[in-house]
Formats: sequence, C-alpha cells, structure tokens
Amino acid sequence: MKIIIVGCGRVGSKMAIELSEKGNDVRLIDRNPLAFDKLDDKFGGTIIVGTGTDEDVLIKAGIEEADAVISVAKGDNTNIMVGQVAKFLYKVPNVVVRIVDPKSKKFYEEEVGLTCYCPTEVSCCSYIGLLEVNK
Repeated sequence: MKIIIVGCGRVGSKMAIELSEKGNDVRLIDRNPLAFDKLDDKFGGTIIVGTGTDEDVLIKAGIEEADAVISVAKGDNTNIMVGQVAKFLYKVPNVVVRIVDPKSKKFYEEEVGLTCYCPTEVSCCSYIGLLEVNK
C-alpha cells in the first residue's frame, strides 16, 4: 500500500516505521526537519519536509495515488483539514485522523464522515478499565 502519514511525532514515527517494515510504501510529512530524527534504520520510506495542509506537499507525497492517509499532526484542525482534502478532493479510500477533542471527533465522524481516532476517549476508557480490574 502507498501510505502518507502527516506528523512525525511519537505516534507518526512509530507508525511509519512499523508500516514500512511490513513492506508498505510510506511517505512521511513533517514541517520540522528535526522531527525525522525519531526514525531509525528500520524506516524504509520517504521523508518530506513541509506542511501537510499544503496541497503541493501532498501531491509531492503522492496523494493522487495514495491508498491511505493518516494525519497525526499536533493540532486537531490540521488533521481535520488533511483528512478532508484526502477524502473529498483526492478520493483516498482510507483516511484516518487523530482528533483529541471528543466533541469534535463526534461531529467530524457523524456529520462529515471522517474516520477519527480520539486518544482522549481511549485513555479515559483504559483508566476506567483499570479501576474495574482493581475492584
């Protein structure tokens, strides 16, 4: 699969390495060139310095032929914008965006049709699950 990941933080870099190791063609975008220092020798993909909301950067990354776009940049608004561009302008079949705010996640899933991952909800459920186990 040709996969574009926007954001080379802890999550984006780990995801890029794992997907690359599984034989996927991974293109990793981040505006900070130092962010790519998180990658190790296992990453066999392509790094692109730029902003994921810049259409020229997305085209350089191959969005026109992408099978998937995953946006895990720092800000919800960036991820939402990348997701909408990928899904609606370029018709990328698999688009996932990280949205930290649960209310925004609900809106963008139900009203806009984006596939969203909300670490706030996952963390909350995990902590509550730990409390249940320790009863």
